[in-house]
Amino acid sequence: MASFRKIARRTFLIGSAAIVGGVAFGVYQVRKDAPNPLVAQTGEAVLTPFVLLNQDGVTVIAPRAEMGQGVQTTLAALVAEEMDVAWEDITVLHGPPAQAYYNQALLGLALPFRHYADTDFRHSLRQGIGEVGKLLHLQVTGGSTSMKDGYERMRHAGASAREALKLAAAAQLGVAASELRTADSHVIAPDGTRIAYTALAEAVRDIELPEVALRPKSEWKYLGKSMPRLDMMAKTTGTAQFAGDVQLDGMKFATVRINPKRAGMVSYDDTAARAMAGIEAVIDLGDGIAVVASNTWLAMQAAEAVEIVWQDATYPADTAGMVAAITAAFDAAPDSTVRDDGDVTAEISGTEVVAEYTVPFLAHATMEPMNATALFSGDRLEIWTGNQAPVMTRDKCAAAAGIAPEAVTVHTTLMGGGFGRRGETDYSVQATRIAAALPGTPIRMTWTREEDMRHDFYRPAAMARFRGVVADGTAQLIDGKIAAPSVFRQSALRQMGQVPPGPDRAHVEGAADQPYGVPNFRITGHLADLSVPVGFWRSVAASFNGFFLDTFIDEMAHAAGSDPLQFRLALAAREHAPSAGVIRAVGEMCSWTGETPANIGRGVAFCHSFGTATAQVVEVEDTGRGIRINQCWIACDPGIALDPSIIEAQMVSGAIYGFSAAMQEEVTFTDGAADQGNFTDYDALRMHTTPRFDVRILETSAHLGGIGEPGTPTAMPALGNALFDLTGVRARELPLIKTFDLIL
Repeated sequence: MASFRKIARRTFLIGSAAIVGGVAFGVYQVRKDAPNPLVAQTGEAVLTPFVLLNQDGVTVIAPRAEMGQGVQTTLAALVAEEMDVAWEDITVLHGPPAQAYYNQALLGLALPFRHYADTDFRHSLRQGIGEVGKLLHLQVTGGSTSMKDGYERMRHAGASAREALKLAAAAQLGVAASELRTADSHVIAPDGTRIAYTALAEAVRDIELPEVALRPKSEWKYLGKSMPRLDMMAKTTGTAQFAGDVQLDGMKFATVRINPKRAGMVSYDDTAARAMAGIEAVIDLGDGIAVVASNTWLAMQAAEAVEIVWQDATYPADTAGMVAAITAAFDAAPDSTVRDDGDVTAEISGTEVVAEYTVPFLAHATMEPMNATALFSGDRLEIWTGNQAPVMTRDKCAAAAGIAPEAVTVHTTLMGGGFGRRGETDYSVQATRIAAALPGTPIRMTWTREEDMRHDFYRPAAMARFRGVVADGTAQLIDGKIAAPSVFRQSALRQMGQVPPGPDRAHVEGAADQPYGVPNFRITGHLADLSVPVGFWRSVAASFNGFFLDTFIDEMAHAAGSDPLQFRLALAAREHAPSAGVIRAVGEMCSWTGETPANIGRGVAFCHSFGTATAQVVEVEDTGRGIRINQCWIACDPGIALDPSIIEAQMVSGAIYGFSAAMQEEVTFTDGAADQGNFTDYDALRMHTTPRFDVRILETSAHLGGIGEPGTPTAMPALGNALFDLTGVRARELPLIKTFDLIL
């Protein structure tokens, strides 16, 4: 196992402070245009932001957040592979808010190309447009982009560090650097003399970083293998620090109670709460109140004791009204027509298939509720928060405290799940406002589970209407219309204060961008005028569009009298070989025949999302006491398998997330407020309902794809299609528990 040494917070300071005993490395030339957030004191050397060498070993400064997805382990492996660092010598810290840590892959997702059709030229365009993220200080973990962003730059950082260390050692030994080699955190001379990297910190300080070619895949020692997770020891021993674990002298504890109708307050009476022993303060937040107390449980009890009259919601008061608003979007002209191949209005002979689908609002339901710890000193703010966007968090908190962003120190901690929810800043801003009301007092602010569920930025409810024509055993026409509130537009308004012009392409991802060779294929997006707060949810629009399109593909296959797997395979083979490859592979994995016993059902599904083709087969069984999921086979092609165990874990995790949503999760509304408040009424798969998994990873795609999200879109239709195979009843509405007798 790896060594999990801890670098004290005071040894890693930002701006005018220092990295004690350290040397930071990196070579990616474009990084030199972004200010280095690390400044050295006398006797130290700081070159670039990504790699730190000190007396304990090598610390990788990770530009992306660890939410359980294993990203920081693979980022470290990218550096270690080129730098020849012994795995036990590595520690990882999340980087501070800084332009240098911008995500260069994120903006590339917005280019109007289908990912599966990316040529090398189009891929380079995505990388080029991604550089604009530097100007936007786009330090964001999301969109399954962490490896696409870090794949070359972190390796370059390690490679240049390795060669700089060789140059420093060569000067000491009086030999040419070309005569030296490196291994296990040492520079090694021809005579066997070994100099530890840690002994070269002073000598390497003034070395100019050389341009270095990256090693070929054939020479990899760490990449391509399953590495020990660098966060696992701390998590299994309970020593890992999340935002709610921070302990500061004189700390007080807070919670909030915000309008569940997502509006303001008419009035409140906190008399009963203030009379409770141990209550420090009740603070007016405008749309609710915060309570500060001697412990968290007391704060939560006192918050419930406050009598509040809420303002009404600005959106329809109940679920029926919201569904009506989404349905009405079909009557307006489409916001987007991202795919329009052939002519869907043409008269085509064959069998017509028509279907309508509906999915509900969904909560992120992270296991760790929203929380943050903050200390405001009057002119400076220090905040510990699990977040996916440190620069945005810093700037929003600075505005809330009335200070400059440079006066804010953000510590991005480990997170007990994110799924897009921790890309928002509301909870960090609340902690800031509470701390600002009590200067000099450290505040640990924690939401109740109910507050977390009822103040989410939900995955939007959505509807789809599809018409298709099949003839000669294949699809000749698909005309799909998709209606939902816009995640992209709401998020842009919250984060940037404006919505970029043009059609909302993200609204139809997972449907308009699929590698199916259908001669007449159109997908239109219809944005619903509905102000229910929505946000990025694992796999975003692909989470519902994958269900819509793939379920319709299954319906078309049956209408054509074709085997569902072979039907998809033939369509994909016309467009994209890697996509056809995963469909073929998942069929081989489960020994697909298209025939099942009377009490068994199997369903196949496919979706290309975030640059990765993914196919699943799900097997369900009627036990006589209800239907359970027996097995799930997953084949995916991310192009390069940097860490197979992490890829497998993320594929399984994504499928479980999708199965949970498909089977039973739903957010409904009454009188403007979400009805669901805890896992008693918004439950996920449990151990006894989770199927066995088998995952196969292919590496034929031309470019590196994402991993964290592609396992989710296929899970919902694969399960629905399996239930159709078992029962003959088509799943057109989620959650499935409304239609099928599932074991929960």
